Amino acid sequence: MTDLPHQVGDPLRAEALARRTGLPRRPDPVELAGALVRLVPLDLQRDVEALHAVSCGAPARLGDRAIGPYDPDAHIWRYMAGGPFASADELGAWLTPQVDAVDGLALCVRDLATDTPVGVVNYLANHPEHLKIELGSIWYSPLVQGTGVNAEVTALLCAHAFGLGYRRVEWKCDALNERSRRAALAFGFRFEGIQDAHYIVKGRNRDTAWFRILDHEWPALSAHPPVRPANRSGRATASRPRAAAPAPPA
Repeated sequence: MTDLPHQVGDPLRAEALARRTGLPRRPDPVELAGALVRLVPLDLQRDVEALHAVSCGAPARLGDRAIGPYDPDAHIWRYMAGGPFASADELGAWLTPQVDAVDGLALCVRDLATDTPVGVVNYLANHPEHLKIELGSIWYSPLVQGTGVNAEVTALLCAHAFGLGYRRVEWKCDALNERSRRAALAFGFRFEGIQDAHYIVKGRNRDTAWFRILDHEWPALSAHPPVRPANRSGRATASRPRAAAPAPPA
């Protein structure tokens, strides 16, 4: 008689299992603030024109930081599911499913000093029954790329998710997207492997690189945040999130 399987995973504490019933499928709206940016629920009527202006390839300015014309595909959209977008209406149509997602929360990234929208991030693929959530569909204007904004936003999102009781925060990207893969590793995400032929994006095959942080890993990462690139003053600083505050009802 062949041996029957007998190994099973470690049982979870009752407290961890109970957390599953307290987390909604659609994450609650929240506002998060750091030293460089604040995150607020994405409001397309309020935000989409400004978001398009800083992501369409046109010259733009943010305080004393300015950029000339650029290739929006190369700088932002090449590995995203959509874009570049010829108009704010097209961008809005692409963002609408993210705003309406039943298992996600779309957030507008706003520059703290000027209150200018500079990008979009999402909680998505939320599975409260498994205490896991993903950070994804993330993009920033070239105005803030390389300034430490991404590290700060990632810290804010991770701190909030683990504070709510999630066990696992995921980061996935096109396996060819070297910038995203480097950012994940630099922040402290652990590479788990490549899922081949995961999606078809813009008529092309996409293999997906998987990364994650687990709840027991987060205290060490948050206690020693990664040093981000030089900020606008030219000084390197570390990303420490401020406490989260619930957003008012939409």
